[in-house]
Amino acid sequence: MSKKEEYLRKPKWLETKINTNGSYSGLKKLMRDKKLNTVCEEARCPNIYECWSERKTATFMILGDTCTRGCRFCAVKTGMPNELDWNEPERVADSVQIMGLKHVVVTAVARDDLKDGGAAVFAETVRAIRRKNPGCTIEILPSDMKGDYESLHTLMSSEPDIFNHNIETVRRLTKKVRARAMYDRSLTLLQRVKEVAPDVPTKSSIMVGLGEEKEEIIEAMDDLLENDVNIMTIGQYLQPTKKHLRVERYYHPDEFAELKHIALSKGFRHCESGPLVRSSYHADEQVNQASAQRRINYMKGYEAQENSQVDFTFR
Repeated sequence: MSKKEEYLRKPKWLETKINTNGSYSGLKKLMRDKKLNTVCEEARCPNIYECWSERKTATFMILGDTCTRGCRFCAVKTGMPNELDWNEPERVADSVQIMGLKHVVVTAVARDDLKDGGAAVFAETVRAIRRKNPGCTIEILPSDMKGDYESLHTLMSSEPDIFNHNIETVRRLTKKVRARAMYDRSLTLLQRVKEVAPDVPTKSSIMVGLGEEKEEIIEAMDDLLENDVNIMTIGQYLQPTKKHLRVERYYHPDEFAELKHIALSKGFRHCESGPLVRSSYHADEQVNQASAQRRINYMKGYEAQENSQVDFTFR
């Protein structure tokens, strides 16, 4: 490997504390027992310990663990997926109930093999969570479903609290970074959500460190705002394996703080920006007021029940 191709060393600010306490270990066992996947694990998220152990949030990955796309930044395995599991929505809902989650993010592998991109199972998962956890707020993070807007209507009929779809990177780098996805198609999807459900907050995120310029990041902000996106997250790209795209550079925390300031000054309602920020980072803080109040009322009831009946420390 030439000097120019050497991998960059991770800076100190990307170090994370491992907190495998009883709660974390119990949740991991629960996921295996219920045969569920989480993007927290599959995508090797650096915030898994904080979210699972402290914030009572988790991101479930439905429709299997095999993606039909092969994006060059993503650690999720690629191939031909298994058949749909129509019992999965109930298992996810049961797990949310057992965990006492206050906010849940439901994402999925891309299922280009399905006519609706998996929208029907996605929507049923949201409904199942709502039936068994009426106060828990729900964020959905689907693929672009190949631009099929009938599938989008199917998905939005489940009434999520937040709709999230990531553009992942700046326009110039989209073909290099994402497989089969199109920058403008993602923007159009986010705009269509507002046409279907004007009151639902929309959200998107980008990774930095892939060779983009600051001006291109600001252009991406403008593109999102022009399509009525309310929330933006910005995080550092971390290379999951040697087969994936290399990190071109690591941004300093001060640079992330500046990007957050720019985003908020431009008009985003909420922006999370930092080296370890991922799409669902602090997602529980981003719901609208009505959804947040429903969650507060629910959590008060759950905590009262938990204190009197439930020992959530797994041994």
